[in-house]
Amino acid sequence: MNMAQNIAAGLDRILTMEVVRVTERAAVAAARLRGRGDEKAADQVAVDAMRQELNRLAIKGTVVIGEGERDEAPMLYIGEEVGTGKGPAVDIALDPLEGTTICAKNLPNALAVIAIAEKGSLLFAPDVYMDKIAIGPGYPDSLIDIDAPPAENIANLAKAKGVAVSDITACILDRPRHAKLIDAVRATGAAIRLIGDGDVAGVIHTTDPEETGIDIYLGTGGAPEGVLAAAALRCTGGQMQGRLILDTPEKMARAEKMGISDPKRVYRAQDMARGDVLFAATGVTDGNLLGGVKFGRTFITTHTIVLRSSSRTVREIKARHQDLEKF
Repeated sequence: MNMAQNIAAGLDRILTMEVVRVTERAAVAAARLRGRGDEKAADQVAVDAMRQELNRLAIKGTVVIGEGERDEAPMLYIGEEVGTGKGPAVDIALDPLEGTTICAKNLPNALAVIAIAEKGSLLFAPDVYMDKIAIGPGYPDSLIDIDAPPAENIANLAKAKGVAVSDITACILDRPRHAKLIDAVRATGAAIRLIGDGDVAGVIHTTDPEETGIDIYLGTGGAPEGVLAAAALRCTGGQMQGRLILDTPEKMARAEKMGISDPKRVYRAQDMARGDVLFAATGVTDGNLLGGVKFGRTFITTHTIVLRSSSRTVREIKARHQDLEKF
């Protein structure tokens, strides 16, 4: 199948631009509550704005990664149907405000994020932790191995990049559970960028190390966020591996209910987000990759990246919105 046939068989290319409006609206809504110290309020306004905009899209959308189960989340819950109902059937993974604590404290790298794929293409991941490793594009397949020691992965990455290990920077969530991982990485001589929250942004940063300074992502974070990050890596050619951490009977039962039969399976990016995938992220706060929403007296500016897997297109959209009523 050639590229033209592949695009024709996949998602409508018009969605590439339509999906930008979805993350823009959520980001603007959340940005109005930056630095206010209220995580729940910021998340709720982002959810409301994203849902409203999604329901304008000509799709038959099903939320497979969302705000939680139906009884936990009043809107954008897992299984919720969105869109006009007139259009292609698609899976949707979303996080209206990735980094609620970041937004509440007005710290870097809060995002509004969404991925859209053909029906049945996104991993139906339970809300558990996932062990993750990710690098950006341009490297040989299987360069990283989630079961290898950090030193081996970093050494292999440095060799493939043609630099010293000391020139590699790893991104890791700053959590007590990562103390041994942090020590192991520092023992190699590599640098570490510790982040407080926002591991979708952390993984995405590996896609453009020259801009972000991040070469590799390591550690455990949310499985739903792993699927969103995998969608971005599918669009850029990056590599990712993830394994669900199902360490209690309750988590095992929840995973089985969602169709996961092998609890020890290692998922690659292409296993978590298959087929034609669209990914969009709009900055809420300023970050390494995206600028945050800026409010002028007569306009609002947003900064978004939108990616597509079938064409490997990366669009960066800096928009100046002068019709303020649409927000």
